Amino acid sequence: MATDVAVLDACVLYPVQLRDFFLSLAAADLFRPKWSDAIHEEWISALLASRSDLTRKHLEAIRDLMNQYFLDSEVQGFETLIPTLTLPDPDDRHVLAAAIHSRADAIVTVNLKDFPPVALAKMRSRLRAPAITPTEFVDSIERAGLPAAAARLRHRTTRL
Repeated sequence: MATDVAVLDACVLYPVQLRDFFLSLAAADLFRPKWSDAIHEEWISALLASRSDLTRKHLEAIRDLMNQYFLDSEVQGFETLIPTLTLPDPDDRHVLAAAIHSRADAIVTVNLKDFPPVALAKMRSRLRAPAITPTEFVDSIERAGLPAAAARLRHRTTRL
């Protein structure tokens, strides 16, 4: 069983191609996906706003299938961390809080500007069992099947 854990941000669950890609990687046991009700609501609401041919019932059925197939994927109990976190977009704090609470190795997002290295350094610093170096942190992202994300972060490891 995969040991690397990655929180999937709504922006990678919103497009069906990315959602299918990452869920396929997770189904192949390359990493363990995590998300929260808030993340689900974010991608569902965005899709409903842009696609009049979809219904909430249909998208909630997809959400329910995701939760059923990946039984330990839903992160709960992280909400008290949200007000303690600072990100450029305060609306993304719930994603970082879910990642910290679930001891995720990575956050999978296309919104890198919303998750600056300093915030990720704080996330990494909370991984104490065992503590990991910045390079090991980026390596874990690469092992989770995200080489492009790891490559973009690798040059920043000196700042983590």
